[in-house]
Parts: sequence; structure tokens; C-alpha cells
Amino acid sequence: MPRKRRKLNKDMEAEIAAAKRKVELFTALINDIRDEDIQGEYLDAFAQVRAAVVHLQATYITDGFCEETEGTLALYRGLIDRFEEEYEL
Repeated sequence: MPRKRRKLNKDMEAEIAAAKRKVELFTALINDIRDEDIQGEYLDAFAQVRAAVVHLQATYITDGFCEETEGTLALYRGLIDRFEEEYEL
């Protein structure tokens, strides 16, 4: 049975690209922290955000614009907002 063609969305693609850039920036800022204990704490807290973006990107590539990618994008937004509130970079 042929596979269904994946649906694309320009706005979501732009948000995924922005999320990837933000994760790269935050990762660089966290890696610049000199105190290893604090750096480890930040990396642990940021791991969920990074995982959400990786999952979002992979799912969008394979499935396109769907409920799962919309849900993962919403999850990413909530996680990044919470991280920015709780941790100061």
C-alpha cells in the first residue's frame, strides 16, 4: 500500500528552524558556564527542551504537519518558557 504523502507547513518549518537556533544558542551559553555543578544542573534541566526539538524535527521530516508535530511544538514552547523562567542565562 502506498504511503500517504506528508503535509508541509511553512509556519511550522520556520518555528522548527527558530527552535533549533534557540537550542544551539542556549547550549552554547550553558557550555560557557565555568562552575561544573551549575553547568550540570542547567544541562540536566535543558535536556527535555533539546529532546523535544530533536523529536519535533524528526517527526516533521517523516510525518510532516500533523497532530503529533503540533503537540510536540506546543510541548517545546511550554518547556522553553518554563526553562527561561526558572534559569537565568
